[in-house]
Amino acid sequence: MTSPLFLGIDTGGTYTDAVLYSETEGVLASAKSLTTRHDLAIGVSGAVETVLSEITGAVKRIRLVSLSTTLATNALVEGQGGRAALVMIGFGPQDLARDGLAEALGSDPVIYLTGGHNVHGNETPLDLAPLEAQIEALGQEVSAVAIAGYFAVRNPAHEIAVRDLVRSRTSLPVTCSHDLSSRLGGPRRALTTLLNARLISMVARLIDATGGYLSSRGIDAPLMVVRGDGALISAAEALMRPIETILSGPAASLVGARHLTGLENAVVSDIGGTTTDVAVLDGGHPRLDGEGATVGRYRTMVEAVAMHTFGLGGDSEVRLEEGGFDAGLTLGPRRLMPLSLAAHLWPQPVVSGLERQAQASHPGRYDGRFALRTGLPETLAAGLTAHEASLYQRITLEPKPLDAVLTSTSQRATLDRLVARGLVLIAGFTPSDAMHVLGRQDQWNAAAARLGAEIFTRRKAGSGRAVAQSPAELAELVSARLTRQSAEAIVSALVAEDDIGGIDVARSAFIERALSRTPGLVRFSLKPDRPLVALGASAPVHYPAIADMLDIESFVPVHAGVANAVGAVVGQVRETVTVFVSEPEEGRYAVNGAGEHQIFRDRAEAFARARDLAATEARQAATRSGADHPVIELSEHIDMPVIEGLEKFIEARFIAIASGRPRIATR
Repeated sequence: MTSPLFLGIDTGGTYTDAVLYSETEGVLASAKSLTTRHDLAIGVSGAVETVLSEITGAVKRIRLVSLSTTLATNALVEGQGGRAALVMIGFGPQDLARDGLAEALGSDPVIYLTGGHNVHGNETPLDLAPLEAQIEALGQEVSAVAIAGYFAVRNPAHEIAVRDLVRSRTSLPVTCSHDLSSRLGGPRRALTTLLNARLISMVARLIDATGGYLSSRGIDAPLMVVRGDGALISAAEALMRPIETILSGPAASLVGARHLTGLENAVVSDIGGTTTDVAVLDGGHPRLDGEGATVGRYRTMVEAVAMHTFGLGGDSEVRLEEGGFDAGLTLGPRRLMPLSLAAHLWPQPVVSGLERQAQASHPGRYDGRFALRTGLPETLAAGLTAHEASLYQRITLEPKPLDAVLTSTSQRATLDRLVARGLVLIAGFTPSDAMHVLGRQDQWNAAAARLGAEIFTRRKAGSGRAVAQSPAELAELVSARLTRQSAEAIVSALVAEDDIGGIDVARSAFIERALSRTPGLVRFSLKPDRPLVALGASAPVHYPAIADMLDIESFVPVHAGVANAVGAVVGQVRETVTVFVSEPEEGRYAVNGAGEHQIFRDRAEAFARARDLAATEARQAATRSGADHPVIELSEHIDMPVIEGLEKFIEARFIAIASGRPRIATR
């Protein structure tokens, strides 16, 4: 067999997946390896080496490598990333109050410059003096610079001038807002640009680790990255626009679901370690979020899939509802390292710690919990308070029982801050552990899972009764709770997609009666209008019961556990460019967009230039992003109402979309 092979890689929070794919034969090999945050190349090589070993001569046949990841999304949610300076051109301090920009900026420096443009692209003179006065210090204080200019999408000249100055005086990477979005809304565009600058070093770590490993194995093929809308871009472009990789993993899973099932219309639910992501396929394409992707607390201007993310997965914290008369369990939203996984990696300290706690005459407050460092670079631990730094020093890369780490109650809040920074992980009982107790999963240490369940059963509700009488009973309760919360998550996503307000799915008596099939004079039922595609390594374990609760036909594809990696290699490159034409003065037509600002006397001539500019720039952008012979689709929207019998030209938009399969290596 000599057909070309495509290598797909997905780096998630828990696992790194790899697949070898042939356009004629489909998925030939797949594998998983634990993601190694301290050195991402280890997790990548672990998964890739396994698939390479299954196909003779695979290295020489690989023509394309494509990567999807949740690392950028997780970084924004967890508040991680490098320190960045924000240069605001034509804006004032009052603009920081909009769109969460001040909150996102935090203590990072901001520099205000006089300048900017109006809606027609005409300028207010630019004053670079404040930047020139601080530029030497910036090189020592930040890891990147973000630039946002007033109406820069209509005329980027001032952003370009600032970019050129920063590049000439420092070695810092620079992000301009007009390179990320053509939409109006300065503060949100500034927010998007700031977040992009913060992510550069983190996404660079993944791309450099992957590229370095591929080079060491002699795999000489283009490296692509999945964007949040499911399209592919070259690794070089992803390094310049890492913000576009937010929701990359979920977007890849949708593309993979469409490819693996052939379904045009479906509800796709992807359960991972940290989250469950729910989205809708319409006509073979994922629905996109028209307002821009929301990640954590921030709504960006990044076009991405309309994804509904819930803090529910195999690694979700199992919590006992406090204060209730009867014991009730809730899962998530916080992620823990499963005890079975912690003991798989560090058997002695975890198992011995659990045994000690299980044999104690009285349960302890922190029983069944361990703390360990995530292994992130020390530079990301900068800025800790004295209390945080002191506690962080006591925590190591090997798990320690929480009752040995915390010496006072007040330190619990300090530990939570370290967890929120992404510096520390807590290991504890999770749904993955429950599945090990029940024998439905067996990849990690089942003995530790049983010990963790035994310790958890000693906890009591307000009635004084134990939460469960045995580890197996507890595990069944956790499994049932995961089924119910997953069903509620899917219903919540579909209600939101249908834009139905006023329904709190988790508290609705009607939905409660429908999901539990409560008998009565009036019986309630609900049924989605399309089948359910379940993805994720644990999908075969959990989703038959979830589909039954929803009374919905379900599909768990053969390669459901690596659907993201499949989606990474079967996607297309797609780039969109919008060019605007306006009339700042009667008989003068301004063409703005794609980095240009031109004035024409003739409207038809301006329209022709706008069409040509949009198509040319879209084709060039797709080519830079790795497309092979991109195809252009051009649409136009002309706003020219009739007022008192006369046509009044307001604005015209010319939108070019260039798409095509990525270039592959030739031999």
